[in-house]
Amino acid sequence: MKERVLFIGTNNAARTQMAEGYLRARYGDRYEVCSAGIAPTALDPMAVRVMAEIGIDISGQRAKDLGLFDGKEMDYVIALCSGGVCPMFPWAKETICVDFPDPARVTGPKDRVLSAYRRSRDAIIDWIDGGIAKRKVAGATAQAR
Repeated sequence: MKERVLFIGTNNAARTQMAEGYLRARYGDRYEVCSAGIAPTALDPMAVRVMAEIGIDISGQRAKDLGLFDGKEMDYVIALCSGGVCPMFPWAKETICVDFPDPARVTGPKDRVLSAYRRSRDAIIDWIDGGIAKRKVAGATAQAR
């Protein structure tokens, strides 16, 4: 049985979408994964672009309201915060708050903004590969591929 993971952010536009797409693409055999926001907007095209650079297509994902998951038990809720208060989700067996800077807040030339998205993507990937992907899953130790 797959463990259920919910990534929560503010807008469910970039960081949570990248995390959802990566975990599903790399570890979808072990995890059922979704994401949501407390004030969802729309999927960020820059997030789509930087994930496509590493061969992961998240263009079919959409921003979802956290309320859609009310009452649904999750094994892990991972709140991707950026210096603010992490949202609560009472149906989580375990809640993990991780501080990843929001690349959507970076302004300036396009290359500077794109670099911020890549840094966030890479930090999220490193955290997933070094964290949740190595946890005990369904009675066996999961190993990063």
